[in-house]
Formats: sequence, C-alpha cells, structure tokens
Amino acid sequence: MKQSIPILTLTQALTATVAANRFTTVAGIQTGADLNALGVSRVGGVSGEKVPVDILGTTIIEAGAAIAAGATLKSDATGRGITWVTSGVRLAIALEAAGGVGELIEAVLIPNAA
Repeated sequence: MKQSIPILTLTQALTATVAANRFTTVAGIQTGADLNALGVSRVGGVSGEKVPVDILGTTIIEAGAAIAAGATLKSDATGRGITWVTSGVRLAIALEAAGGVGELIEAVLIPNAA
C-alpha cells in the first residue's frame, strides 16, 4: 500500500494545469526538466484552483521512467520523477521501485534551493 506521510503540506494557487503527483514550482506550475521544485501536488488542478502540495516528508510521485528503490530523483520535463544521474536538482529519494512511466511510488522529499 502506498502511503504519504507529509511533515509540511501547503495550499498552492495554480497558474497552469498541473497533474496529480507531479513536482511543482513556487509559480504554481509543473516543474521542468532538471529544475528546482517547491514540492509535489497531491491532486491535479487547473489555473486558478488551489491544491495541496507536499513540501517535506514522504509523498507519492508519478514516475517518468523505471526507477530503482533508493535512487535519487529529479524532475523530467513534465514534473514526473526520474533518476538523477549527473545533473539537475536533487528533489527526492525513492523508497520503492517503479517499473516504468506512470507508476506511483513513495519518495522522501529533499529540501532544495537552486
């Protein structure tokens, strides 16, 4: 069973369409490839809506590729989690593996600032 144990969740006003379980920025949009994130959206929404965003603790993130448990994660171009290799902002650590795109996994968020 997937779980989320957030320590801090904030309400964020969206400025664009955001899918659930994606990295988001302070501007209220999905994070782009390799970029900094505020947190992970719990639900999806459209511009003008307010959604809960997990900032600290564990969260559920949508995978953008296969991910090994324990891998450090960054954002792909659509805000999904992918394995950090050599570049980009480190955003989370996968607590479980994902077999491919679209799978939901639990991850520990890493405080970051770029």
